[in-house]
Amino acid sequence: MFVSDEAAILHADLDAFYASVEQRDDPRLRARPVIVGGGVVLAASYEAKAYGVRTAMTGGQARRLCPQAAVVPPRMSVYAEASKAVFAVFRHTTPMVEGLSIDEAFLDVSGLRKISGRPVDIAVRLRREVLEEVGLPITVGVARTKFLAKVASGVAKPDGLLVVPPDGELDFLHPLPVERLWGVGPVTAEKLRKRGITTVGEVAGLTENLLVSMLGRASGRHLHALARNRDPRPVRTGVRRRSMGAQRALGRRRRSPEELDTFMVGLIDRLCRRLRTAKRVSRTVTLRLRFDDFTRVTRSHTLPQATAETPVILAAARELLCAALPMIEAQGITLIGITLGNLHDDSAVQLALPFDRATGPALDTAVDDVRDRFGSAAITRGVLLGRDPGISVPLLPD
Repeated sequence: MFVSDEAAILHADLDAFYASVEQRDDPRLRARPVIVGGGVVLAASYEAKAYGVRTAMTGGQARRLCPQAAVVPPRMSVYAEASKAVFAVFRHTTPMVEGLSIDEAFLDVSGLRKISGRPVDIAVRLRREVLEEVGLPITVGVARTKFLAKVASGVAKPDGLLVVPPDGELDFLHPLPVERLWGVGPVTAEKLRKRGITTVGEVAGLTENLLVSMLGRASGRHLHALARNRDPRPVRTGVRRRSMGAQRALGRRRRSPEELDTFMVGLIDRLCRRLRTAKRVSRTVTLRLRFDDFTRVTRSHTLPQATAETPVILAAARELLCAALPMIEAQGITLIGITLGNLHDDSAVQLALPFDRATGPALDTAVDDVRDRFGSAAITRGVLLGRDPGISVPLLPD
């Protein structure tokens, strides 16, 4: 696939998004450590990160690290509006925008030199417009490939701009730690470090066969290509998500099977409504668990037919949870999540004959209509009545 000779792909990433919105809206929080979320840290300002506070950390641990931090409740609707405003700036800059999440996107500005100037000039203007129009700092990395643009923005944070010239790509990339490679998490990094491999350049010096033998076929080939900056993927617009997920952090308190079931009902209820709103159906249900020692497992079930019906998906998730209960009892649990994968447009699914007397989608449709008209809290499932529904994180529209 063709890769441009010009560094014209931008990776734009808002800095500590939730915390930056809070600092924007409350002058008293500016230049102060800010933690969003009390029970679990949803975001931390860079002033708080300097004390070791990190996303997904428990609130108690975060306050011990940074007792002077201001702890504020999340305002998801405000973050969603800020995201919409930022993406409006992105789309004013170029029609070639690929959103990754509500606070980051790739932009392809190739071919805009005569209209908008050089890519670096466009990046400078983009940062200025986001700050002036939305009031938020944003970091931009500029490179020939999506991978390197994302790495550049990570290195430039916070509130920075970094351009990687085509003739200096490997000089920039190879001294970086292996964790900068897309797909290298703590487990993979530990495997590499045990073999004395700590930098991207050292990964690049290994043969593909050796990496495959160490990490498996998919990871080995993936890292072999990225360490040499081989990433031919173009910026793509109009791409629909391949999965939808939601999760809930549970703290370290022991949870009964009934509590876990209630949490899961809330997640499924929320996800299925998102499916139907996007006119999608799912065929694969995945249960995600994190234990007391922070290890994780997933368990999946593939349905005979793709669906967006809440009872069908909930039944599959309950089977997975029931099978995992002995493991949860032995190891404790700190997070439960559900991912709906194998998504399709609902118009492309073959209709099944209604041999049973189940209500089918009629009940789901009625509930969705009530919520659309009177708000998401207007009607709920009996098992969720009077319970904390958890935080609904804003997402990019599908």
